[in-house]
Amino acid sequence: MTTSETRRSLREQPAASGAPAPALSPVGRPSRRGPGRAIGDLLLWIAAAGGVICIVLVVLAFTAQITLIMFRTGSMSPTIPAGSVSIVQRIPAGEIEIGDVVTVDRPGELPVTHRVTSIEPGASAQERVITMRGDANASEDPFPYTVTSVRIVLFSVPGIALLVAGMGSPIVLGGLTLAATALVVWAFWPRSGGGSRRRRAGGVI
Repeated sequence: MTTSETRRSLREQPAASGAPAPALSPVGRPSRRGPGRAIGDLLLWIAAAGGVICIVLVVLAFTAQITLIMFRTGSMSPTIPAGSVSIVQRIPAGEIEIGDVVTVDRPGELPVTHRVTSIEPGASAQERVITMRGDANASEDPFPYTVTSVRIVLFSVPGIALLVAGMGSPIVLGGLTLAATALVVWAFWPRSGGGSRRRRAGGVI
């Protein structure tokens, strides 16, 4: 009997005798993941990305004076339609230029965001007197604004104001917190040891 025949007979012996074939080690094989696990991983990545975005926004707010504003009216349409969210950055009044879209804070009133149409020196070196007009308005605002700083619009994203406003609701924040907690617990919850028992039964230690 040749060596190759001996090896073949040894390989065929367990099948012929009805004994279970030795289990193969799972090392090196790609793990099989069900659709539930894949969806859970995707949701974890989305939650992580959302957390990173929130952290970045907080850092920018403190370091670069960058914040968000929402447009409830269409006075800046079609450039910035109602329901848009804009990224704004606070700048000194001396950096304002004609044509800039800026937000002016008004004590006791809502801020106004319009386009600058004229700039005049103020009572001090830091002050400027500006006039503004909304792109959708036929005339300038009824009075000028004396400012030492404004928030200039860097860019806008239309149609997400309601979403951003909803994210600030206590009910929504509470629901998101509970959902994120449940997702993290599910992701790190110990899995069943059935796989280990099967491997031990098959002869793998």
